[in-house]
Amino acid sequence: MIHDPQFCKLGRKAVKTDSRSIKLTRYLTPGFTNPISVDWTKGVTSFGQMLNDKLGCCTISGCGHQEQIWSLNTGSEITVTDSVILGAYEAWDGYTPSDPSTDQGGVELDVLNNWKKNGLGGHKLDAFVAVNLKSLHEVHRAINLFGGVYIGVALPVTAQNQTVWDVVPNGGANSEKNSWGGHCVHVPNYDQTDLTLTCITWGALKPMTAAFFEKYCDECWALVGNDWFRGSGVDPTGLNLAQLMSDVSQIQ
Repeated sequence: MIHDPQFCKLGRKAVKTDSRSIKLTRYLTPGFTNPISVDWTKGVTSFGQMLNDKLGCCTISGCGHQEQIWSLNTGSEITVTDSVILGAYEAWDGYTPSDPSTDQGGVELDVLNNWKKNGLGGHKLDAFVAVNLKSLHEVHRAINLFGGVYIGVALPVTAQNQTVWDVVPNGGANSEKNSWGGHCVHVPNYDQTDLTLTCITWGALKPMTAAFFEKYCDECWALVGNDWFRGSGVDPTGLNLAQLMSDVSQIQ
């Protein structure tokens, strides 16, 4: 799938950090082997743009796609409405529909804090934890345990013309000329056999190579949702969920 920038908006602002952010590594028990592949899409290939074709609301759309994946695997798919996405974009990212200049995107950390505090269309986020970008093993484990990961990528312009996002020699986002911009996507799938991960972006599935992820992904979050751990019966084998939630309660 080729991405025309006219119809594929970005909107992820620069990475923001917080010294209080909880790191997933602390809660992973040793000796756990990841499955060779994980795919939480349940065969669904179209998830809806969630306004990201018209607005730079990818940080909100990514939350909506996470909720779709959770619900697909715990019952029936829940898709938050465009009006909910728009309302969150206004409240959390400062967008004013009457002023196009305010369509500036959002910061992932701020969006996640707002989702945790306010909910999204009635759906709660219990917590979020930072995943170690330098460890594909941990990224894979997070996808397996949490129903996917919510990531930020600094896309190169070469990504516009690729059916599979991959690294192009001398074509990266290391200079302003070669950078497309920051984007937020949800990743519900990985496959160690062909070294790919698959994300949901602009409503469709987009595979990326592990090399692309390692080069262009600059933030990665595992999300803890009531609709996943408490609703699915999914056994978080290898994860000390009770300790994680206890620690989260200490930084409210």
